[in-house]
Amino acid sequence: MGAAHSASEEVRELEGKTGFSSDQIEQLHRRFKQLSGDQPTIRKENFNNVPDLELNPIRSKIVRAFFDNRNLRKGSSGLADEINFEDFLTIMSYFRPIDTTMDEEQVELSRKEKLRFLFHMYDSDSDGRITLEEYRNVVEELLSGNPHIEKESARSIADGAMMEAASVCMGQMEPDQVYEGITFEDFLKIWQGIDIETKMHVRFLNMETMALCH
Repeated sequence: MGAAHSASEEVRELEGKTGFSSDQIEQLHRRFKQLSGDQPTIRKENFNNVPDLELNPIRSKIVRAFFDNRNLRKGSSGLADEINFEDFLTIMSYFRPIDTTMDEEQVELSRKEKLRFLFHMYDSDSDGRITLEEYRNVVEELLSGNPHIEKESARSIADGAMMEAASVCMGQMEPDQVYEGITFEDFLKIWQGIDIETKMHVRFLNMETMALCH
C-alpha cells in the first residue's frame, strides 16, 4: 500500500513537471527501460540501438541534445554522462504536442521552449549565438546524405541562409558591419509564423520520427 501510494505520488509529480499523462509516462517508461537495457540510466551508446536514428544525418546532434545540461535544465553549458528517467521525460516533454486546452500564453511558452531546444542544437559551444561555422556544420550534416550536393554547395547554402537571417534580424547592414551570429531572440524572429509542430515531434511508443528539423 505504502509503495503503491509512493509510486502514484511520483507519477503525479512527473505529470506536473512534464505535462504528460500517466498513460504517456507509463509508455515512455517502457521505452526508457528498452533503451537502457533495464538499467536506471541511459548513456549515449544506448542510442545506438535506435534504428531510425542510424539514417538521420544529424544523429549526433540529436543524441547530444538528450545530454545537454541546458535542455535538462541543470546548467548553462556542459553535457551529462548519463540521464535517469526523469531527465528522459524532461527531454521528451520538448516534443510534446501543444495541448488544445492551453491558453494563448501557455501555447506561446510551449513554442518558445521547443525553439530553445532547437536553438541549443545549433549553438554547440553554448555561447548564446549560432555562428556561421556552427550553422555551416548543421547544414553540411543535413545535406550529407544527398550525393548530388557537394560540401562547397552546402557551405554556400549555409552562407546564404545566414545572410538572410542577418537581414531579417538587423535590416539593412552597413558594408563594414559584421553579423556575429544568431541570438535566441533572432532565432525567434526567424521562426515567426512557421509551424514548429511539424518540425519537432516524436511518437511515444517507438520514437520513429526523431526529425528535429527538415
